[in-house]
Amino acid sequence: MIILYGIPNCDTVKKARAWLNAQGLAHEFHDFKKAGVPADRLQAWESELGWQKLLNRQGTTWRKLDLSAQSGAADAASAQALMRAQPSLIKRPVVEWGSRTTVGFDPAAWAAER
Repeated sequence: MIILYGIPNCDTVKKARAWLNAQGLAHEFHDFKKAGVPADRLQAWESELGWQKLLNRQGTTWRKLDLSAQSGAADAASAQALMRAQPSLIKRPVVEWGSRTTVGFDPAAWAAER
């Protein structure tokens, strides 16, 4: 089962969900805002992908953080704590394809996951 993690009002998540639906791929949506960030999944994603790839330093949530909070995200543990506290800091969408996880929406790469 494909599980897509994200925030429903995120434009990239909307595009990703529409792409999955257009491809006829059944999936479950996990809303970070309503259901939170599963600590075990965040740890697994970090182990597979690295915390640097998960932490969205381009978004408005990151830009709104004060410099001490930004500089505090210097390793896996501190970055995970920050992402758990503010799920909007996780790059979206995170998609579990079964045995593999991807971050971000890339239709060409996703077509290969099918």
